[in-house]
Amino acid sequence: MYPPTRKDFISLTLTEQDSRSYNNSKNWRRKSCWRKWKQLSRLQRSLILFLLAFLLVCALATYPNLAEHWRALTERSVQEEWSAVDIPELKPVNPAVIPEQERKIGLVFPEPPPQKPKKAPSNKRGPPVLQHRLMKRENASETQVKEKEGQAVNGEEEGEKSLVSWRGAMIEPERGTEPEPSAKEEGAPDPAAQEGPAAAAHERQKAVVEAFQHAWKGYKEFAWGQDELKPISKSYGTWFGLGLTLVDALDTMWIIGLKEEFEEAKKWVATDLQFTKNVDVNLFESTIRILGGLLSTYHLTGEDIFLEKAKDIGTRLMPAFNTPSKIPYSDVNLGRGTAHPPRWTSDSTVAEVTSIQLEFRDLSQTTGDSQYQKVVDGVMKHVHGLAGKHDGLVPMFINTNNGQFSHLGVFTLGARADSYYEYLLKQWIQGGKKETELLEDYVQAIEGVKKHLLRKSQPSQLTFVGELAHNNFSPKMDHLVCFLPGTLALGAHHGVSSEHMELAKALMETCYQMYAQIETGLSPEIVHFNLIPRHGRDVEVKPADRHNLLRPETVESLFYLYRFTRDKKYQDWGWEIFQNFNKYTRVSTGGYTSISNVRNPDNPDPRDKMESFFLGETLKYFYLLFSEDFDLINLDKFVFNTEAHPLPIWTSS
Repeated sequence: MYPPTRKDFISLTLTEQDSRSYNNSKNWRRKSCWRKWKQLSRLQRSLILFLLAFLLVCALATYPNLAEHWRALTERSVQEEWSAVDIPELKPVNPAVIPEQERKIGLVFPEPPPQKPKKAPSNKRGPPVLQHRLMKRENASETQVKEKEGQAVNGEEEGEKSLVSWRGAMIEPERGTEPEPSAKEEGAPDPAAQEGPAAAAHERQKAVVEAFQHAWKGYKEFAWGQDELKPISKSYGTWFGLGLTLVDALDTMWIIGLKEEFEEAKKWVATDLQFTKNVDVNLFESTIRILGGLLSTYHLTGEDIFLEKAKDIGTRLMPAFNTPSKIPYSDVNLGRGTAHPPRWTSDSTVAEVTSIQLEFRDLSQTTGDSQYQKVVDGVMKHVHGLAGKHDGLVPMFINTNNGQFSHLGVFTLGARADSYYEYLLKQWIQGGKKETELLEDYVQAIEGVKKHLLRKSQPSQLTFVGELAHNNFSPKMDHLVCFLPGTLALGAHHGVSSEHMELAKALMETCYQMYAQIETGLSPEIVHFNLIPRHGRDVEVKPADRHNLLRPETVESLFYLYRFTRDKKYQDWGWEIFQNFNKYTRVSTGGYTSISNVRNPDNPDPRDKMESFFLGETLKYFYLLFSEDFDLINLDKFVFNTEAHPLPIWTSS
């Protein structure tokens, strides 16, 4: 018998050289990288992720500036060519924005005879109305131009049939610039032509009243009793929850004669304005807007309800002064009676702690309770003797614990310091010109401005106020600084120095040009002046500074300059600015809105917010600017606080 057959086997493994081999290798590398990432410590991984996120943020932040810089480079040659033609010298007033009826009475120079139009680049400067009319002259038969000008031009030609729309916002064409149809009929008498400049001023005042009523309509319908109107979304914004817009506008309504609206607002104050809420308010803002507004309205009307409310909130703001240095905290809780600094610092701004004095002093004078004046006078005496000033100029911050200036070496007349200088003069006037320390500090500060901050721009030699940071000058000027021409003029009127009036006139021209040299005819929040000799604009605007918040400072100074000089050009400049507010910020359903881009007349990008000071300050100063009644808020009897609320000057008795 044969044994079983033995079978042997050989095992052989073959590796395929195809695409699957590559894929497996790639997957292995992927796993290897992930393994190495997991082997890193948590701190190392966090640092790497933070670095990548930081680089991404930097790239996103840099992109708009690079795009803007590239666009500026590509357009520079065109702009320089046009500027050589367009701005050979400064134009004081643009005749194109003056109403037709005012041309008839000779308030402005007549236009020169028509000339053969010159071809010019599309990005023309100057107020928009002039741009539209020049384009219509050059291309009267071209429908493309009509489409480009859009509904704004149709609004000028056809009345109020059309609106300009920006991202869903309906903005009305400018109002109050043409006579009523009945006045245009052939043979109809022209009241303005018959009565002269006074009638023209009265027509401008009526336009301001209509603007207030339009703004009030939106506030009443969409934001009644709230802090701020959002006119585009037809809603409201809350800051303190104390009806800021309504309280801020009380004395404006009384001054411009809207008694029905005033009575309705007074009823709300009496029944709904309560200061018992558990809410933090800013000491400075609530003082100048609410306390100042209530006191002013009391002095104008004599109605006790406003004094009662003023005393209530004034008393509730007093805990702010319970600090180691007696320099007040920035925030107060009205309901709890407590105060504190901002969460991020123990500093207050110098402007805030030194721009509440007019209101607290007036509260003491009116009620006979000296506690209010005592605390704010103590602040001024303390600041008067502080080290850290620079020829009368003060830093922007002061520490509430030790009472010393902080962030030394930075000096500005813009945000965080501006109203310190304003209130030095106005307290001296309010107190009957007896507190010489206040006057000395004011005069020294103005000399410091002239020595360190005053420069002239190129090419037009505009006088402007810059900033100083550790002895380095910056040609940056906030729109807020445009309070200064009016303050200088007020001081000159009260006998400080005649030289201050000349400086006021020069700075007033500059503030006007901050409007006139911008495409919409509205000033940006901040400008930088050109110091290098060349053709073109004197003002440059950075992308982040192009917004307009409906601020009052330029109109305020125009009011003072007109009151003291009687020069009609200040009224004309104000009328031009008023028309541009109507053209670019008016919302059809009621209200006016801040805008984000004054450089783009086609899309100024509305912000959907009407600040309370538009009714409390801007429109009030417009109305007073156009008034020929110089006893209407007589400046020898009243002094305005920094929110345009008039308070009485103390008599010797």
